[in-house]
Amino acid sequence: MTEKKETGGPAFAKGDYVHRTCDPNEKVVRGHEGMTLRDYFAAKALAAMISQPHKAPENCGKKAVPRLAQFAYEYADAMLAARESQS
Repeated sequence: MTEKKETGGPAFAKGDYVHRTCDPNEKVVRGHEGMTLRDYFAAKALAAMISQPHKAPENCGKKAVPRLAQFAYEYADAMLAARESQS
């Protein structure tokens, strides 16, 4: 069983919305727009990591991608924890 991670909620959310179409038989979709705050933090962390011109060789190339992505989410989780401890 996969552990459910705290996501921080939606980033750039516009609140709940209802998607309706002209077809009365089409399903109505409810949800929120926007990526999660966790994904946003991870994206920022990953961008910072890959932008460094003097990266260690093990953090370059195709083999490093999964490792860097994992690190990005570890940073995101730490940022969410720090955010939670502030409130």
